[in-house]
Amino acid sequence: MRIAIDARELQGQPTGVGRVLAGILEAWETLPEARAHEFVRFSPARPCSIAQSGTLWEQFTLPRLVRAAGADVLFAPAYSGPVVSAVPLVVAIYDVSFAAHPEWFGTREGVRRRLLTGMSARRAATVMTSSEFSRREITRHLRVDPARIEVIYPGINPVAPAHTPVTRDNVVLFVGSLFTRRHVPALIEGFSRLARQRPDVRLEIVGDNRTNPRVDFEALAAASGIGSRIALRSYVPDAELAALYARARAFVFLSEYEGFGFTPLEALAAGVPIAVLDTPIAREVYGEAALYLSAPDAAVVEAGLTRLLHDDAERTRILAAAAALLPRYSWKACAASVLSTLVRAAR
Repeated sequence: MRIAIDARELQGQPTGVGRVLAGILEAWETLPEARAHEFVRFSPARPCSIAQSGTLWEQFTLPRLVRAAGADVLFAPAYSGPVVSAVPLVVAIYDVSFAAHPEWFGTREGVRRRLLTGMSARRAATVMTSSEFSRREITRHLRVDPARIEVIYPGINPVAPAHTPVTRDNVVLFVGSLFTRRHVPALIEGFSRLARQRPDVRLEIVGDNRTNPRVDFEALAAASGIGSRIALRSYVPDAELAALYARARAFVFLSEYEGFGFTPLEALAAGVPIAVLDTPIAREVYGEAALYLSAPDAAVVEAGLTRLLHDDAERTRILAAAAALLPRYSWKACAASVLSTLVRAAR
């Protein structure tokens, strides 16, 4: 069987969907059942943003390429695919924040996402998602029959060196795109309150600013009075990210809405205890392996950070729970389930 793949997310600096697709493709290389199939990747000659021609390429060029390649099925791993296609479509939709909370998106971007993702979901032979929470949300907001939605948990990449040091710096880490729903201002304020009492702590924030309305995080850090101990970077290479996970003593992720939430699991895999907002998706994904915070409030964040950094019993509890949790997230198992879904859709 010939499986076509929209591989645009592998271009440039892959994050999120790109890392998911890379994990699946790498696992297919060693999966015995994958040897019976041919995988054909398609992407524009040059990376293009949605605002330029990404949607046009997806809707008009990609179907022609898939048809010319004689593919049996098309895997669209990034929320949308061709609305008109000669072969069955399997589309991956990880969350529907753009429909559940349209206020988090600009008007044009929100309309584009709702229109294309909704049409793709209804057109697809199968919709893949990454959690039971997202299955319910897709059913509710996109009106997709839950029987057509396949939940497949992704794997987790080891990002820290195997020789992670026993002694860590007092570094608080956040990794992920800076969306409004992730309450990074509350993290900065809560950290600032702690830092005024503890001069040895630092905050590392890694992620592209995608807030709407746009938040000036540099200005927030400067206004905190401890800006010299807050580092903001939009992207770091994998080796540098691994070094950050290896140094960090705590990881904080104050998201109120996710389809999954990779980076806290990466932190756990690197031996870093995590604090997250207490939400249904967080409970589903992280189980007992987290310190749950009741609200994105500076005082709550300060108290959570103090506990995560200095309460050895709590740190031990979280990491022990992580050891039992992390085997659930395997790229090999994920890739095998994705392949089975694609084969069923083609047939």
